[in-house]
Amino acid sequence: MKQYIVDAFTNKPFAGNPAAVCVMERWPSERSMMKLAMENNLSETAFIVKEEKGYHLRWFTPGTEVELCGHATLASSFAILNFYEPDSSEVKFNTLSGELTVRRNGNLYEMDFPTYELKEILVTDAMERAFGVRPFKAVLGLDLVCVFDSEDTVRNMDPDQQILTSLEGRIQNATARGTETDCVSRSFCPKLSIAEDPVCGSAHCQIAAFWAKQLHKEEIYAYQASRRGGYLHCRMEENGRITISGEAALVAVSKIVAEL
Repeated sequence: MKQYIVDAFTNKPFAGNPAAVCVMERWPSERSMMKLAMENNLSETAFIVKEEKGYHLRWFTPGTEVELCGHATLASSFAILNFYEPDSSEVKFNTLSGELTVRRNGNLYEMDFPTYELKEILVTDAMERAFGVRPFKAVLGLDLVCVFDSEDTVRNMDPDQQILTSLEGRIQNATARGTETDCVSRSFCPKLSIAEDPVCGSAHCQIAAFWAKQLHKEEIYAYQASRRGGYLHCRMEENGRITISGEAALVAVSKIVAEL
């Protein structure tokens, strides 16, 4: 079984968000996939099996299987379209979030993702204790999105991981208006056994949707201000979905020799 290490949402290695992509002929047990995800110790390991129509894609963190992952989908499409179907311009994945289509457009990989209904919720003292700074607004979809006063506030915060786990949402995101991009954000995932996701595509299904409404824009250029950093091109679609695009860079190709 081959495994590809791909950095997503960047055009250079050792930046963006790394994902492991495993392309297989058949499914190993869930226990085996969890073991390999823990061994890789990346925020996501993607597992792919070819079907009659497209590919079946599943995502595992070191702690659990998840229903949607943006950067590992981008990494998976990079592996398929460069190593397995280099003459194709798009690939379809069957996932826990339904069918996801990724199209190659020059250096960008355009992902068709769902959006989530966002409801504004009360800002709480627990949010302030968790992030170390009080947000002025909070919205909740699949994830929690807390909005802060400045880009510097988001870049410099050092959240309390334990208190974050008490907050609502799968992921706890901090965001603010950007100075060189439409918005900046950081994504903290202690509930998924990840302290901070370097660049989170699925979180931007909500972060970009929030800023698109606030800024009255259909397209949002976003920067994830983690230590590695990464850029996301987000476009709200008329059908209520969102297109999230990014570049990718190959780091390694390896062969898994342990029996799964």
